[in-house]
Amino acid sequence: MLASGFAGLGYQIVWTQQSALWLGHEAAAVLAVVTAFFGGLALGAWALGARIEHSRRPERWYAACEATIAVWGVVLAALLNPLSQALLRLTGEQPGAMWQAGVAFIGTFVVLLPATAAMGATLPAVSRWVHALAPRAHGIAPLYAANTLGAVIGVLATAFWLIPDLGLVRTALLCAALNLGCALAALGLGGTHLSPSRQQPARGIDRSLLCLAATGALGIGYEVLVVRVLSQVAEDTVYTWALLLAVYLAGSALGAAVWQRLMAGSPDARTWGHRLLLCQAAACLVGMGGLWGAEAVQQWVQAALGGGMGAALGAEAAMALVAFALPTLAMGALFSHLCTQAQSMGHTIGRALAFNTLGAAAAPIVFGVLLAPALGPKAALLVVTAGYVAVAGWPARRSAGAWGLATTIVALAVAAPPLAFVDVPEGGHIVSYREGTMAAVSVVEDADGVRRLRINNRQQEGSSATRFADARQALLPLLLHPAPQRALFLGLGTGVTAASAAEDPTLEVDAVELLPEVIDASAHFRPDFDVGATNPRLHPVAGDARRYVRTTAQHYDLIVADNFHPARSGSGTLYTAEHFAAVRERLAPGGLFCQWLPLHQLDIENVRIIVRSFLAASPNAWALLATNSLDTPVIGLVTRRDDAQFTVADIRARIARSSLPQALGDFGLADEFALLGSFVAGPASLTRFAAGAPLNTDDRPLVAYRAPRITYAPDSRPRDRLLALLSEWHIDTGELLAADDAAASRLAAYWRARQRYLEAGQAVRPSGDVRQMLAQVRAPLLAVLHLSPDFRPAYDPLLTLALRLARTDPAGARALLGELALAQPERLEAGQALSRLAGVPP
Repeated sequence: MLASGFAGLGYQIVWTQQSALWLGHEAAAVLAVVTAFFGGLALGAWALGARIEHSRRPERWYAACEATIAVWGVVLAALLNPLSQALLRLTGEQPGAMWQAGVAFIGTFVVLLPATAAMGATLPAVSRWVHALAPRAHGIAPLYAANTLGAVIGVLATAFWLIPDLGLVRTALLCAALNLGCALAALGLGGTHLSPSRQQPARGIDRSLLCLAATGALGIGYEVLVVRVLSQVAEDTVYTWALLLAVYLAGSALGAAVWQRLMAGSPDARTWGHRLLLCQAAACLVGMGGLWGAEAVQQWVQAALGGGMGAALGAEAAMALVAFALPTLAMGALFSHLCTQAQSMGHTIGRALAFNTLGAAAAPIVFGVLLAPALGPKAALLVVTAGYVAVAGWPARRSAGAWGLATTIVALAVAAPPLAFVDVPEGGHIVSYREGTMAAVSVVEDADGVRRLRINNRQQEGSSATRFADARQALLPLLLHPAPQRALFLGLGTGVTAASAAEDPTLEVDAVELLPEVIDASAHFRPDFDVGATNPRLHPVAGDARRYVRTTAQHYDLIVADNFHPARSGSGTLYTAEHFAAVRERLAPGGLFCQWLPLHQLDIENVRIIVRSFLAASPNAWALLATNSLDTPVIGLVTRRDDAQFTVADIRARIARSSLPQALGDFGLADEFALLGSFVAGPASLTRFAAGAPLNTDDRPLVAYRAPRITYAPDSRPRDRLLALLSEWHIDTGELLAADDAAASRLAAYWRARQRYLEAGQAVRPSGDVRQMLAQVRAPLLAVLHLSPDFRPAYDPLLTLALRLARTDPAGARALLGELALAQPERLEAGQALSRLAGVPP
């Protein structure tokens, strides 16, 4: 049972990740695997439980079930690609909510059914088998505890070792080997020939079965809701989910073991049902109370453990213990008691298990899809607690404990704050907050009027203060295409990037965003565009980016992928070689694809992996910088469908005929050198850089498992990583441009100036004192200007400082303006400022 539990949860994690590849990461897809898993368990326990109960050789049933799981695990590993393509075609490009949910739930249920039904029958089979070997053995609790303990080990081993090292398919094959080993061991151990049970199982549905169904739904509902709440405090990585699930399962296993040790066989056990239910309700209230202190627990544990990834994971485990320890202990004991009670009423273990897992199958939909968004997590958790009190029945309602619980539930409903974590800066306020089926999305405004969009409070998706950088992420690839007519943006965020592109009156823009709540929240950032009016050329699409790319028949002149946070659960699949290849297939002839990478959220090794995966789909690729920011550097990987080079004349003409209402100079893109000067690496340099790096694939999602390391424990500053990359990367004008000697030499000088500019900026410490700032930047920036008269980013800071200096030191300002005029004579601003200062005495 230990090995079988290990394999079962290993499959669940593998199948969840594999199913997301073809179903997407929408709420229906995420919950479909959980529902299909429990639904299959229920069907298997129901359909096979009675036959097993009357079998002479239950060990053969057990062996057959384990062998079936093993065979189907191998079949699914082999048929992953054709199954995914079939379900993608069936789902369609922009399915309705009901159709998508139907395909997700029914399709996943059918695909997994042979294995999950066999899993549902293993516990009834092994229970009867053990009873045959040891007739005095009593109850299901020890078997359930062993099976659940194996599941705990399986969760941790799969997340922290097997999938990162072996990949999804090999992990599934290892689980299949464990199932096959269990089957062979069962046949080897054998058993006694049992006489068929003459006791007719009870028919109909009585209170014991209803209690099992209700507690199954309430127990999984509690898990779903607590995970939702803690995702606003924890980092929400693959390790976060594994730790939460492991603690939940460990508590259940320990609860079953405690019940077996202290309560099984007690003459008073039959009267403990309502007491255990009330204890379960009280435990849920205690765990719920711990959620309000989750942030304090996290900070205390991290401080106590001293930092690093181990400390961060320890803090997440501590939060899980606070929320899950008591409730899951009670759940394990309660399940064991209710199963024993059902047996005493004449029901088989299979029937009892079927009702419990049937309730569990309904929980993700009831609590995750319906109650959490409608009521909020606090009210939904109080519904769970009240549900346990209600299931306890009339005898419990007359007890002081029941009245005390009811009073506490009402008091918390009225007086307790919501279970919503939103960091609000001093003097700021919450503009909007919305609970969705997958995440909580908030817009917060600080005292300076800057608005920030956050998902689950931990992931910032942009702000009103970053319009310059966000707009450049649209304008750079937009201007590199000679005449785009249709563009696709993967990821919406605040909407600034996609909206900047949609300002082009010749361009239609589709923007795919996973969370509908983010699409709604982006309206709070529209005042930057057309005084709040919705641009009719911008078409937001609520859906999973991977699924949309694979199902749409549309081809695009331009595709821009957002800088997805690589450590967040599910985001790593947007950096796989298969996804990059699928995006390339969506490009129209001459089309251009740009994938932005958040270097402030990536370490060098993960950049190597992503670049290697990008080159697998597009060997002829370049890298460019979104801005010259050292604190939040963003790198773009760019490729063209036809692999053609650029020409200075074409870029110059493209900028000249731009019909954007924004002045391109406002975004540092006034000429062809500013645009082409953003490139930092060519195909040869990227190939050398990525040589030897493993591929990030759908089967081996390395980024999802490696990116959290820098999130939990940053090992360097973003500026250090950027300069390290730029020192290793190189670009030759011949890789980027068709022959144009004069322009090539000027562009090469621009790149050298940019490198010096960034190196000089590394040592600058911001100061409000003009003289202190000039002491740091005057000499290095003037040196940069002498390297390249086309490099404007070094000119503007000196011009600004000169104008500020003129208030207190006109002579010094004139001297600096004179140097600027000599360094870049084509720019008129310094000369104009000198003319204005001409009448000011020195």
